[in-house]
Amino acid sequence: MSKRTDSPGLGSLGSGAVTAISLLLTAGVAAAIGVVIAREFGRSDETDGLLAAYGVFVVIAIAAQAIRIAVLPQLARARAERRLAGEVAGSALAVSVLAVPLLLVAVFGVDALAGLLTGESEVAKETAADALRWLVPAAVAQLFAALAASTLAALDDYVTAAVGYAAGSATGLALILLRVEPDGIVAIAWGMALNAGIALAVPSLALAVRAVRLRMPTTAVLPTGPPLPARVGAFAVGAAVPLAQQLLYLVCLPFAARLGTGAATSFVYAYLAATSVVAVTAGSLGLVTSVPLSRAGVSPTETARHVSATSWIALAFAGVTAGVFALAGGDLVAAVLGGAYGAEIGAELGRLIVVLSLWMLASIGVTVTFPLAFVARRTERLPWIAAAALAVQLPLAWLGARALELEGLALALGLATLVILAGLLRELGALAETARELGRAALVVGGLTVAAFVPPALVLGPVASAVVGAVVYGALLAALRPRGLLAGWRYLRALA
Repeated sequence: MSKRTDSPGLGSLGSGAVTAISLLLTAGVAAAIGVVIAREFGRSDETDGLLAAYGVFVVIAIAAQAIRIAVLPQLARARAERRLAGEVAGSALAVSVLAVPLLLVAVFGVDALAGLLTGESEVAKETAADALRWLVPAAVAQLFAALAASTLAALDDYVTAAVGYAAGSATGLALILLRVEPDGIVAIAWGMALNAGIALAVPSLALAVRAVRLRMPTTAVLPTGPPLPARVGAFAVGAAVPLAQQLLYLVCLPFAARLGTGAATSFVYAYLAATSVVAVTAGSLGLVTSVPLSRAGVSPTETARHVSATSWIALAFAGVTAGVFALAGGDLVAAVLGGAYGAEIGAELGRLIVVLSLWMLASIGVTVTFPLAFVARRTERLPWIAAAALAVQLPLAWLGARALELEGLALALGLATLVILAGLLRELGALAETARELGRAALVVGGLTVAAFVPPALVLGPVASAVVGAVVYGALLAALRPRGLLAGWRYLRALA
């Protein structure tokens, strides 16, 4: 497996596009599942139980993505040293140490965990327990799928894992739609389990076929590299920042719930929409550029250039998203989620997504900077950076909710995420230079968004002005060709 094989030759932009399409489909399927839950089951004890169990799945899935990022540089270096198979075996053993206790919980501890998550409602408790029996193994499969995807990335293959994630998402949704009527809400958990199984099976099969084709000796899969405790510790360190980002959001939910019925739901849906933009753009670019950067190494100057270049591309998409939701958010939300989310509720969601632009800016920066900590091997302070962000989030969320309600919570989330970004960039020695470039990018994209969307909003209806604004926005980008955007495009094309 450590023998160098033919690369698909897509380059960073091509690989990023493939990964982005996969993430977009995955996010779309997740949104579709949310719509199914909203339309079929409303808000009830059953949905409380399912969403409580889903929270456990999300935490483990975030850890899986953190592991995917953390092992990429190690696997890339191992491939260059012709010991990739042994490095993968060592990482798989470390993942197993994390996976076995989770599976034991799924077999023996779901009732106790469900009771802890749901409180006094027996219906919610039973629903959570039924879901956890499927969702915990599904999350464990995601841990190993992340390792398999990173192994293929070290071999310059991003397509296979993308196909696995996309196929799993589509097949899981099909099962949910087929069985949700006769079998009820537990069908959601079945579909997610099927999704995870396919996401693991596709890249694993591809790796097995590659190993057979290259006649890889069985001795090659003996674990090499750091000892097992060091690997498990590295995974824990690597997961600190992604888990902190999720906790920053979770801190906001109790404050949102105190603002009235449905306020927390509005905040959740706005956050999910903003998260999809970040994941599809910056998430895909952050993943596919880790391997080439691992081979070349990074200095503070190169870090600033990399973060600025990838952030420019991602921010261009964030700008049009904010503009569209600012003008037509109510209509879009009502069309997707139903009449209960129309009128003022939908308009509120649109405003929240606009206010979350600060969070999108910060999160895009974190997403493309975080992998560089592993490339540069500067990970010791990641838990402290995560702790600092959590420490400031609680008072920020309290003040934000009291002063500006949901919009204040969105601003608090953005400010706390900026703390993470500043900590990462400081650790990499690129804070001042990158802050200037990101500030310039935010000003240019914000100015173009205002210039494109405000004029049509003055004379047209919400949907028409959003469509016209998006067209004008694209035309302005093509005509003005901002220097930072062109530089980012050239940089990513050259990065191989």
